[in-house]
Amino acid sequence: MYFLMVKILPQLAMEVLGITIILLQIGQELVLHSSKEVFLVEMLMSLSKLASKSIFLISEQSQLDFRSAVDASVKIRKYILTYFKQKVDLLLSFLTRESTLPVQTTTLRCLRFLVVGGVCRFPVNAILIKTLFHVLDKAELPPDSQCEALWILNKVFLYTLLNLPYMDMLEFVKLLPIIENAAQSPIKLKRFLALRLLVNVSCNIKGRVEMVSDGDCSTHLPSRVIVLVIDQITLLVKQVQKPCWPDSEVKRECQSLLNLILHLVEEHPEKGVLALDVIRSSIESLMNMHGGGMGKKPSGSVHEIATKSEKCPSVVSKLVFCVYSFLETCLEKLDEAGAVTTQILHKVKLLVEVIHQSSLFDHVIHAIYSLLLHSHVMWDLLGNVNKETHNLDKDNGITLNDYWVEHESFTLEFAKKMMSGGDNWSAYKVGKYAACHGAWFAATFTFWQLTKKVQSDSCYYWLKSLALFSHAESEIQLLLFPKQGISLVSGLEMNTIWVTPFGDALGDGVRDFAWHANLQDYSEKLARVCSSVCSSEQMLGATVTSGQTFYFQRWFLVVRAKVLETVVDILRLLRTNPCDKEIIGNSGQVERSTMVDYLGLTQQIHSLAHFLTQISFRLKRLAQEFDLLATSFIGIDTKSFRIISMLALSCSLLAFCTGFALYFPHLPAYKSSIACGLENADKFSHSMLIQNLVERLWHVDSETCTNLKLLLTIIGEPKRCFPLQSRTQISSVGHNERDTLIICSFAVSGFLHLQKEAKGVNNEGVLSRVSQAGLQLLLDILKKWMYLPFRIPKYFFQVRSCVGVELFAFNACTRNPKNPDGIFILPGYHLSLNLCLQMKDVPPDLPVRPTKLYCILACRTCYRMPILNGENKEFMWSGFRAWETDEMVDLNEKLLQYARKAKQRVVSDDCGGSVYAQLCFELNERGQGFSTCMLDVSAFPVGSYKIKWHSCCIDNQGSYWSLLPLNTGPVFTIKNPPVGG
Repeated sequence: MYFLMVKILPQLAMEVLGITIILLQIGQELVLHSSKEVFLVEMLMSLSKLASKSIFLISEQSQLDFRSAVDASVKIRKYILTYFKQKVDLLLSFLTRESTLPVQTTTLRCLRFLVVGGVCRFPVNAILIKTLFHVLDKAELPPDSQCEALWILNKVFLYTLLNLPYMDMLEFVKLLPIIENAAQSPIKLKRFLALRLLVNVSCNIKGRVEMVSDGDCSTHLPSRVIVLVIDQITLLVKQVQKPCWPDSEVKRECQSLLNLILHLVEEHPEKGVLALDVIRSSIESLMNMHGGGMGKKPSGSVHEIATKSEKCPSVVSKLVFCVYSFLETCLEKLDEAGAVTTQILHKVKLLVEVIHQSSLFDHVIHAIYSLLLHSHVMWDLLGNVNKETHNLDKDNGITLNDYWVEHESFTLEFAKKMMSGGDNWSAYKVGKYAACHGAWFAATFTFWQLTKKVQSDSCYYWLKSLALFSHAESEIQLLLFPKQGISLVSGLEMNTIWVTPFGDALGDGVRDFAWHANLQDYSEKLARVCSSVCSSEQMLGATVTSGQTFYFQRWFLVVRAKVLETVVDILRLLRTNPCDKEIIGNSGQVERSTMVDYLGLTQQIHSLAHFLTQISFRLKRLAQEFDLLATSFIGIDTKSFRIISMLALSCSLLAFCTGFALYFPHLPAYKSSIACGLENADKFSHSMLIQNLVERLWHVDSETCTNLKLLLTIIGEPKRCFPLQSRTQISSVGHNERDTLIICSFAVSGFLHLQKEAKGVNNEGVLSRVSQAGLQLLLDILKKWMYLPFRIPKYFFQVRSCVGVELFAFNACTRNPKNPDGIFILPGYHLSLNLCLQMKDVPPDLPVRPTKLYCILACRTCYRMPILNGENKEFMWSGFRAWETDEMVDLNEKLLQYARKAKQRVVSDDCGGSVYAQLCFELNERGQGFSTCMLDVSAFPVGSYKIKWHSCCIDNQGSYWSLLPLNTGPVFTIKNPPVGG
């Protein structure tokens, strides 16, 4: 039957297509030879609809022709372009000749109809553009028709790359003033479409107009567009004074206009200075119109500022918040483009001063603008954080630490002002801001003070957890910047917060930290920081009322604690360096290795290398766990996703460094001594460390990736094609990413040089020297790594329920009322299961839509558990904690591979005593998917076993998301048949 359909369907489609083409040709002839207006209007619309439908028939035909699919697709595409050109030329003929207004308006509607059918098939040429431009100059055409022309042009310039010949481009430049005139139309829709078209034109023909114009018309086109958009914002501000103007409409239109500038600045970063300058002028106009202009500086009293701000219309504050959102995003785009200059920051500073000198805005607006400026100034200056010297301005004696202290103090002052005025909610926002930007002293102070003012237990535990976590991170800052940190704490009379659990922090940390001499002290204090982070997670656990409350927060805190714990283990191992006691010894005496025979030294180095390799394996899994964390929360914001991606990269970097610190595979018996006794050694290789790091740096640091490939060749590992598997690849680089990339480059270059030096070495004396160099390099990298600013993701402060999934499993026995023990089978049989996946807590405003679900089931003999009769059912519904499942990372990796291939609906296999089943589910309208599977547990002995599972989904944009399992896996029992049964 299938082969019969394959043979018949193409023939039927071809016949229908042939009839359609004949009808279109007849209709075209009728239109060309008719002068009746009503007939022309009806026929043009009918022919356009039929032409659009025929495109789908042509596409279907190309897909049905299995015998020569490639050749057919090429021929079909050529035919489509020719076919579309004929229809467009026919429609344009009615716009260029003297046609009646109804015919011209209908023609524009038909063109729009064809554009909706697919811009990629739309023939773009000089005639089309010139004709549509002249439509805008026709005063007799109604505004709706001119808007139709603008809409078509916007689609053309947005989705297709304009490639006009030289002479046509010259003529095109002369037509640009037509759009600029339309951008000043009194009709709002026409005005906005014209502005958007100017932006699309500026971005589309970037670099081409400059080649053909005299410079005045092209080089300054983006500048003129920015000024035009700002003029519209100013006009919008004037309309604010009208009482009938809705606030929401004003805010929405302001956001749309600012987005146009943002898109333009993204393509033309050099115009960032102009954009910020004209926005500042617009804000000044806004203040002058409402009587809160320059020179009216508000007093320091929070109450007085708040009282004055009540006189300001709420819409004014909304507009200023819109501008703030634009500024924040604009600075991020400029940062990624490497275009944040002192001139840019100066313009932001001027804008902040304008805000501060107005009595219209309350202390909250003053705070967010000031914090924005200070944040970007500080992080821009921290761009060279990993240089050997931290002196940023030698002439003035200003250091990196000074800017860090200033930022902390500045944020603290705002928090204190808001709390003194009783504005606890605004103070909470400042604390949130501080945590998201790494100002941990300010965050600690804010959250600690707020715990004294809340009434409900849930709010208290939440704030207490935030205070504990912020306090732990601030203690790391005290260890890194002891003098500045203590000065900050003492100057603000906040010593009581930092007395416990670090009673010695203020006393012993006054001197600068000496890494080599204080590794033991540093590791002990860092271990207590780990304990504080764990206490923060436990505090959240005390408030849990359902299995998924604070899911992201608790998982994030646990992974952070794991990372710090691993760093503590590295420091403790470095203290045992057998190569040079002078470097890491706790006493002032020098104990050289001359008293240790060479054989003993080799054994000590191999032992240390073995433990470092274990730590390297742990760090690689932590990087994968950060990957899993980032992809397990559908709808997570972009900034939070990037922060977690960078944390994953930092773990991958440390995994690489610890793995290669004492790895010299060319030395005799070295590799075997390291792998001996390593858990999961069959899953670990140093090429995996390289691959994990390469796939994260692939799009942002080609030089480091090249060095990593060269390192792979030197160590003699099998070459890999480096498939890009990570969902948390870094795709753009700002100041937050740049610091980590600098360390990556330093680390890879250092270990590449070390491997070249060690290659061919086979005597113990040189082994001691290269080992010492490797450990010293690891310590240097770890020091730089610790100075990387740590920020909390914005998503951490979303405490709403998150999207998850529940698994329901049944077999024939569960339907038997005589079987109260749930799922069971007899020994030697396969386990057949009917499965249902149910998505939970899917919000209606979710930005993406899951289309397919995938699930993996896993069981091993070691998953055996006591037979608890009916209690097994309760176990299935007990609270699930993703961070306690060791196999979760492995299951996710397997499921990711299956979801990408998905060649079969069900895959079941047996790997080394483990049985797996991988399935695909089609979702129904209730968010449910059903399937069946078979697990080969025939070799399992009698007993009860837990099935572990994991699931994921692919959304409508093709992205992979892991799904949070909201219940534990099912339990099945293998038991002997009853005697005489």
